[in-house]
Amino acid sequence: MSENQQAQHIFTPPKHIVSAATIVLNEQGELLLIKGPERGWEMPGGQVEEGESLKDAAIRETIEESGIEVEITKFCGIFQNVAQSICNTLFLARPVGGTPTTSEESLEVGFFPVEEALEMVTFQNFKERIRQCLDEGTHPFYVEF
Repeated sequence: MSENQQAQHIFTPPKHIVSAATIVLNEQGELLLIKGPERGWEMPGGQVEEGESLKDAAIRETIEESGIEVEITKFCGIFQNVAQSICNTLFLARPVGGTPTTSEESLEVGFFPVEEALEMVTFQNFKERIRQCLDEGTHPFYVEF
């Protein structure tokens, strides 16, 4: 390897994607879901920005996508998509302000009874994430797929 190739190799930015999502339960035990334009109903979340903590990203993404301000109550775990180099971090949260509001990333927003919410979520992987977050006996978890 030439010096130039070594330098390029050393300074190649990582190609991993890190995201943070929240499982938000209100005082009635209802789950916050957003309806995205591509994946349908899901929990709010998105990519962590440079210089941002996982927790702050989860809070920011929830506000951006749902209009709901949250307080993180617990770190739940990580789902890692090894083939695509994606790490999804998940947190339990409770609403502390705001009102359900749609955005560019959400066509609909609302709180739903947990069983109804799980039926609305069509991505099996997302259902599994929600279930594991709601089962505090499994925390912290690490799921590789």
